[in-house]
Amino acid sequence: MTAPSSRGPLNEIQRYQQGKSALPGHEAPLKLSSNESAYGSSDAAREAYVAARDLLHRYPDGSQTALREAIAEVHGLPAEQIVCGNGSEELIGLVVRCYVNPGDEVLLTRNHFVMCPIYARAQGAKVVLAEERDDVVDVDALLRAVTPRTRVVIVANPNNPTGTYAPRADIARLVDALPEDVVLILDGAYAEYVTEEDFDDGATFAIERANVVVTHTFSKIYGLAGLRVGWAVAPPAIIDTINRLRTPFNVSAAALAAATAAMRDQAFVAEARRRNREALDVLLPGIRALGFAVTNSVANFYLIDLSTVAGANTADAVMHLEANGVIPRPAGPDGRLRITVGTPNENQRVLELLAAYRAGLS
Repeated sequence: MTAPSSRGPLNEIQRYQQGKSALPGHEAPLKLSSNESAYGSSDAAREAYVAARDLLHRYPDGSQTALREAIAEVHGLPAEQIVCGNGSEELIGLVVRCYVNPGDEVLLTRNHFVMCPIYARAQGAKVVLAEERDDVVDVDALLRAVTPRTRVVIVANPNNPTGTYAPRADIARLVDALPEDVVLILDGAYAEYVTEEDFDDGATFAIERANVVVTHTFSKIYGLAGLRVGWAVAPPAIIDTINRLRTPFNVSAAALAAATAAMRDQAFVAEARRRNREALDVLLPGIRALGFAVTNSVANFYLIDLSTVAGANTADAVMHLEANGVIPRPAGPDGRLRITVGTPNENQRVLELLAAYRAGLS
């Protein structure tokens, strides 16, 4: 029996591999592989989710009005320039589908969200990678990589898996220098965690310029990964184009209700941000004290370079951690070790296990 033939580009795509969530022999392993929030979701979000059960027989609001208005109110943005999606990754994919044709180029940084090249290649586009400087987005390298075929540039800020960020001045320079017919997507999945004063998610550019899209997610600091909700702010013409392609009910009623309540509970967000910063301030120096290199992360994860200690490597470290019930994730083109920030007890457990691994190398 001959199976139907899929479109050519799809045959070249490797499937996305999600973070491992189970370990043989461990009933409840510590999952630190997917950058989920260690602090759960707000009471308001959970209550709104439960209340939505009485309307499960109704379609959700396809115009996403209540959630868009909540986002607009909290962030000082025009509601008509906001669109919501099944996670921010759906919105990134929609923009790529709207603006990229076969033979075009999609420009990414060396370290990037791994769904981005999948979306680009599905369109028959070429993926171009710009090098970074010390794990930070290099605006000059990006601009040198732009060609007449470039249609979309995607920059995760903060970046995943490095946890680094590009300051507002660098993003402004990128926005100013890009050709007007190139769409710039600023992926702000981890933007809510950043406390540095020179950081800006870029939403102002999405309001003022015709070619900038900024995406956010409720999966990280808001703790709603299981509901799959994201949002984007973009120029009116891009919003109109996205809405022509997106499915009319792409966010469920329960997800819309929970996300609306979560957005309005900014006290919860502030507390999660504070606790995450405190955890990083313990973890990063703790790991460095063992001799391992680790990036100065501003997100809710950290990336470890084990090669700075003789005999250490990612594969062996993963095996050691998993044998002791902790699930990390190899990440990035060079296969370093990414670990999500956990609770204080979970973070201490990771430090203890890394210390034991380090001692075993002697």
